[in-house]
Amino acid sequence: MASKTQENLVGAQFDPRAAAYVTSAAHAQGEDLQRLAAMAAGHGQDRALDLGCGGGHVAFALAPHVKEVVAYDLAPAMLQAVAREGARRGLTNIATRQGVVEALPFPDAAFDFVATRFSAHHWHDLYAALREARRVVRPTGRAAFIDAISPGTPLLDTYLQAVELFRDPSHVRDYSAAEWTEALDRTGFRLVAASTRRLPIAYQPWIDRMKTPAVQAQAIRAVQSVMPEEVVRHFEIAGDGSFVLDVLMLEAVPR
Repeated sequence: MASKTQENLVGAQFDPRAAAYVTSAAHAQGEDLQRLAAMAAGHGQDRALDLGCGGGHVAFALAPHVKEVVAYDLAPAMLQAVAREGARRGLTNIATRQGVVEALPFPDAAFDFVATRFSAHHWHDLYAALREARRVVRPTGRAAFIDAISPGTPLLDTYLQAVELFRDPSHVRDYSAAEWTEALDRTGFRLVAASTRRLPIAYQPWIDRMKTPAVQAQAIRAVQSVMPEEVVRHFEIAGDGSFVLDVLMLEAVPR
């Protein structure tokens, strides 16, 4: 049996699903995208990096406000989909680059703004990726980190990681707010702002977007059906499997 790496697994999961992530309503909207655009506004000469760009929604939000955005991702098909959509929108200042987040192919201080959204829970090494983000952002630059987060308590954490993994075997971890704060501090960032929101997840599109095999989708529903009230209440698990995720946005500057 051929060996697998986390990077191979991520690529295998997302390459065939690129178009679905470009058109995903859950990824294409949100006040966090509006906040990113506001952070970029007035910085027309800046160069920005969308780290783990996925469907490119961060790049699309930033592009009207900056000189250039580099959409960076592990999955080549995802980058091709982002390039096509950017061209369709008339965003001529989006470049694409393929690679892993733990070893960025950019020189030190190459970007004024580094942002990542709904990507970090797939990263093989969070600390290595954050150190790379710190390396490529200019000393006067800014960074924003957005992802689904663990509520922190063991029961809620175990449930969340389990259903995420059943849906997508390339999932590594939804970190807690405390874990994120500690990781940023250890990798050379100073936290300047934090905000949270509750993101409704419609079960069927969530499963369909990842083309989760039926046996794994059934496992998610089976786990949901036996969870104690504390889990059902926190995640607002509905009869059809839909639920609500906690999402954290952290704004930071180099320290």
